[in-house]
Amino acid sequence: MKLTFLGADHEVTGSCHYLCVGDKNILIDCGMEQGNDVYENQELPIPASDVDYVLLTHAHIDHSGLIPLLYVHGFRGKVYCTEATVQLCDIMLRDSAHIQMFEAEWRNRKAKRSNGTLKEFVPLYDAKAVYEVMKQLVGVRYDEIIDIDDNVSVRFKDVGHLLGSASIEVWAKEDTPQGEVSKKIVFSGDIGNVNKPITKDPAMVDDADYVVMESTYGNRSHNGTPDYVKELVNVFKRTFDRCGNVIPSFAVGRTQELLYHIRKIKADNLIDRDFDVYVDSPLAIEATEIFSKNVEQCFDDDAIKLVNEGINPLSFPGLKYAISSEESKMINFDPNPKVIISASGMCEAGRIRHHLKHNLWRPECTVLFVGYQANGTTGRIIVDGIDEIKLFGEPIQVKAEIAQLPGSSGHADKDGLIRWVSAFKNKPDKVFVVHGEDSVCEEFTECLKKEHGFNAYAPYTGGSFDLATGMMITEGNKEKKSRRTTVNKRNRSIYDRLVAAGKRLMTVIMHNEGGANKDLAKFTDQINSLCDKWDR
Repeated sequence: MKLTFLGADHEVTGSCHYLCVGDKNILIDCGMEQGNDVYENQELPIPASDVDYVLLTHAHIDHSGLIPLLYVHGFRGKVYCTEATVQLCDIMLRDSAHIQMFEAEWRNRKAKRSNGTLKEFVPLYDAKAVYEVMKQLVGVRYDEIIDIDDNVSVRFKDVGHLLGSASIEVWAKEDTPQGEVSKKIVFSGDIGNVNKPITKDPAMVDDADYVVMESTYGNRSHNGTPDYVKELVNVFKRTFDRCGNVIPSFAVGRTQELLYHIRKIKADNLIDRDFDVYVDSPLAIEATEIFSKNVEQCFDDDAIKLVNEGINPLSFPGLKYAISSEESKMINFDPNPKVIISASGMCEAGRIRHHLKHNLWRPECTVLFVGYQANGTTGRIIVDGIDEIKLFGEPIQVKAEIAQLPGSSGHADKDGLIRWVSAFKNKPDKVFVVHGEDSVCEEFTECLKKEHGFNAYAPYTGGSFDLATGMMITEGNKEKKSRRTTVNKRNRSIYDRLVAAGKRLMTVIMHNEGGANKDLAKFTDQINSLCDKWDR
């Protein structure tokens, strides 16, 4: 019984953990990295076709974004997640594929004009891969124990980070020379902040042998629950007084919370002028519809109360949706002060980059950041105070007001993380600290050890542990990547896919052992014909 850490180790994005139980191979999350890649992540040590299950904590791309690539490489197992996560993944993974395909088209136009200077850009996956892998997602309800295998059972607990987000309890057993070994491993997923609108507070888990937990805000406090409505009113008023626009940068989940707050601002007439709110993100529009379909299982008591009173908590007068690109472009021709909600939350892709291009240079406007901005992302660079940034190849002066909504993150702060891990009645054998910036992982690990008495450790990518004995097998890679050695994995992806296809072919060959001679002969001829064609 072995646990290997493959992503978001001493980093915040790209979550992926590999659990081997007997002959079953299980991934917990399979996320895409965003921003700077500090460490060279260990590749999956087995062919994707050998992965039996993926357990997905939630739909955000840094946890789910490489599942379609896993499919491209041959994965055909099941992906277990909550029902709301299935629905959100359907739109978020399609959006991810669309962004990659659009970027590939744009880059390859430039490559053709470069006379061979620029290489062809290949997307990690396309819409077809998303369509196919979505058939493998299995939706489950919170708090129900699911036997995914004779030796593995799981339960999803609402962790309050996003609609459908979960911590996952895994009960695993396997036969060893010393007898049967049974262990319980809990994967926290992204632990939610408390007193947030719409979603419930994180549910606690009270027993585990091992815990793998996030540490995004492991060295910071949100300083209590802010008055979100009051903070937004202040930002809106001073920006509208300057006749400017407010451009909040929001991920899925935070967008719906903003709509919830603006509905209250308008209902209570807290701003003495009318203003329009544009949701300029097809993804956010579809996500809002999904939120409305999951009231009973996912909404908190306050949101359910509004629904029972016949009030849509995510709608109000003056709310407008921009679906087509033409509708998006027309927003910037509206001279009236307004709120433009766009994505992505870290400004790495999507329509928000166009709105930044049109508004960042205007001192009367405000760009409002909510939630965590990973190192190296466009959002983090702007928040850190850069004077000029390049968008679509054009330098843009940063003269707009740059604001943040304090305490509004979807992640628990240090106190919230400690509250969650302290809910275990007996201290786990070991707490693995992941999903935090390099120094934060170390700081939070030391806090757990010295101040709270936990046996805590922050693993590096490639690190592995024998869960039966509790012993470390490999330490992992502690060496940081230099800029010179940083490689764009997308440019290698076609050859990687070819190698993966070869590995899958070997797996298929093994599966055909004992087949009819006629079928095996036909299969052999087809392989030889393919080899004759491509052997150069």
